[in-house]
Amino acid sequence: QVQLVESGGGSVQAGDSLRVSCTASGGTFSTYAMGWFRAVSGEEREFVASISRSGNTVYYADSVKGRFTISRDNAKNTVYLQMNNLKPEDTAVYYCAASTGVGSTRPRSYNYWGQGTQVTVSS
Repeated sequence: QVQLVESGGGSVQAGDSLRVSCTASGGTFSTYAMGWFRAVSGEEREFVASISRSGNTVYYADSVKGRFTISRDNAKNTVYLQMNNLKPEDTAVYYCAASTGVGSTRPRSYNYWGQGTQVTVSS
């Protein structure tokens, strides 16, 4: 059983940067593809970014491409999401997720989820 804990959320101004982290325990981190999703209260989780086990392959939602960067450090059991040029529409709870498969843009592809961290961007 893998436990995922996100950190680094907060409140920022539009145009600012923020990095959220997700640290895993209870499993072999390097065997999981990882993803970041976000959700606004009452809405479904939206794909943000994913990264392969090795870190060599990444995917981004069109809405964040060029502004967000996903990365991972397998030695630290941690995946990161660097968010630059934040916009008010990026406001959401950000969740990390681990997949025993290859991962994808679909939440159902992921087996384990963190509790989420709030990111609020004001204009």
